[in-house]
Amino acid sequence: MVYCKFRSDAVYNAMAGRKRLKGIVMNLALITFQQVFIFFLLIAVGIIAIKTGILKAEARKSFSDLLIWLVVPAMVFNSYLVDHDEHLLESLLKAFLLGTILLLMGIAITFLIFRRTKNANKPIIQFACMFSNAGYMGLPLISALFGAEGLLYASAYVTVFNVLLWTVGYGMVSHQGSPKNMALNILKTPVIWALLLGILVFLFRIPVPAVIRQPVEFIGDMNTPLSMLITGMMIAGCDLRRLLKNRLLYPVLAVRMLLIPAASFLLFYLLHQSSTVASVVLLLEACPCAAITSAFAVQFGYDEDLAAGSVVFSTFLSILMLPVWAMLLTAFF
Repeated sequence: MVYCKFRSDAVYNAMAGRKRLKGIVMNLALITFQQVFIFFLLIAVGIIAIKTGILKAEARKSFSDLLIWLVVPAMVFNSYLVDHDEHLLESLLKAFLLGTILLLMGIAITFLIFRRTKNANKPIIQFACMFSNAGYMGLPLISALFGAEGLLYASAYVTVFNVLLWTVGYGMVSHQGSPKNMALNILKTPVIWALLLGILVFLFRIPVPAVIRQPVEFIGDMNTPLSMLITGMMIAGCDLRRLLKNRLLYPVLAVRMLLIPAASFLLFYLLHQSSTVASVVLLLEACPCAAITSAFAVQFGYDEDLAAGSVVFSTFLSILMLPVWAMLLTAFF
């Protein structure tokens, strides 16, 4: 009888655990959907602002510079202004490792899929597939879902992301892949310096007075609205019908929005990676094409419509796909 009682208690606990898991699944999926819908509304503000003449299209460059050089670095640095904790340090190192694995896998998958493609736009196609919009779409989403701890792990992913983007990615699209140019590009990336400074503050427990912390936090909080505003301004300047006629667009969307996220989920499932760190890294890898794809297409003479279409339509698809990935994430992990 005692054995039966213990067994029934175990069954009850297992059933209760499954019910809690379902609750978490629905909660995370709902929060993700709500957050992405909020992003869509902010994107709509950017579109309306351009269409009505409140903002000029030329302002996008200034807003992008503000985001890259000030807002994102402030947000990354602020994520390290937390109490020192050995668990956090261990999880941060894990985020670096898992982020590196997924990013390298995405690069490998892309090279494999397009290895026989003979097209002058092959480098920009591969770039669009390899690198997600982790900064514009990913960081605001992680902040909403996981708070300051999630942003800490996201900063590790973004660091590896930037290193690979400005070495493998930049070298591929520019055909200037010398080690010197790669090193200079990395050193010119402000988020890298923000991360290094943040790590020093975190590891050595350097006190940062409130008079500095609060302005940094305020500036970092601008990331979500500013990112979405820039995305809307970019979409407003595109002829969506013309973009849809480019046949090269569809393989890019399939690889970036379906194949790479699915392969990432399968890998983590097989490796039994189920933690907040894994969730953060997976969602960042599932984001749409990097916004800088369009800038590189203009700078190096690739098909601008293809690059813009990749960014715009993958962003639209993310409104549907990110909640789906979040639901699958909590269901299987």
